[in-house]
Amino acid sequence: MLSRSPLRAALMLGLVAASLPAAAATRLELQAGRSYMDTHGTNAAFVEAVFEPQPLGHTRFTWSPDVSLGWIDGRDVARYDHSPYTTRSTVALAAGGVRFHRGDAGDWYQPLFFSTQVAAISHTTQALTSHYQFVSTLGWQAKHFSVAIRHISNGGLNGPNRGETMVLLGLAFSI
Repeated sequence: MLSRSPLRAALMLGLVAASLPAAAATRLELQAGRSYMDTHGTNAAFVEAVFEPQPLGHTRFTWSPDVSLGWIDGRDVARYDHSPYTTRSTVALAAGGVRFHRGDAGDWYQPLFFSTQVAAISHTTQALTSHYQFVSTLGWQAKHFSVAIRHISNGGLNGPNRGETMVLLGLAFSI
């Protein structure tokens, strides 16, 4: 069951996404991969919507609203079983932020991106010790494919702050 704070954040993200123009080109990515806390791996999956890019002033950068729903499976690390934060809980998350690109459509580096998001999570774990998290992603996207390295942590604001670091492969669709 989601606590009130992550549920409110998920509702707010839904309202923000619903308020964006319906005619805007939206990229939907289905991402899956392996997430690591220290050397302990588990499975992770995300659904991410990236909306139409907008110019960032008079620069060669663009930004796009970026929202995602994610799932990180629990893991069995016995040494943390009696800790205030265990590793066994599966974590659901809702996040929202921006994705940045640099360059024009023909530039070789334009498919590279960096995104930053703020997330609310359903359960605290040894890796994610607060219900609010920061998500940073560095990746590359083609028309129907993406690969990314993502790190999720609370920035040292609470607890052990081990974080989750993952490699994700994605399939992308325009809707």
